[in-house]
Amino acid sequence: MINVIKKLQTIPFISKFFLNHYSPYKGAGIEIEKIDLKNYYVRVKMPLTHKNQNIVGTHFGGSLYSMIDPFYMLILMHHLGDKYIVWDKSATIQFLLPGRSTVFADIRLDFAEIEHVKSLAENFAPVHRSYILNIFDESGSRIAEVHKTIYIRRKKPRAFQR
Repeated sequence: MINVIKKLQTIPFISKFFLNHYSPYKGAGIEIEKIDLKNYYVRVKMPLTHKNQNIVGTHFGGSLYSMIDPFYMLILMHHLGDKYIVWDKSATIQFLLPGRSTVFADIRLDFAEIEHVKSLAENFAPVHRSYILNIFDESGSRIAEVHKTIYIRRKKPRAFQR
């Protein structure tokens, strides 16, 4: 059953459906516009609503971070497979402008990054990769910058059992 669920999660339409119905995302109005794990890409948007406003009527900072939180990890897990451990290690967000409209984020990696991670993790040592991501509003203004650090380690093979 778990293998069937894992296989279904690789189908973009199904992944997008489940993420868009994930309670924290649905509650904050976060929408995955495009998910293409095969091509290392996710686009997320969040309109400004009464559910995600702060006290001064702009985007709540926690919702801004939530909209991008899992995606580097998901892309890496998809391409590295279950021979690797992938965890979010740390994140910081710097708010640059108040978000007063729909906001967007494009999360991207590429084949070269995946291959680089594999080579760094080849000896089973922990690898920490840092990524920078910007969140933009409808006018194209950069409203926030997020720094994410991801922990990756190749799993050691299990000893042969008799």
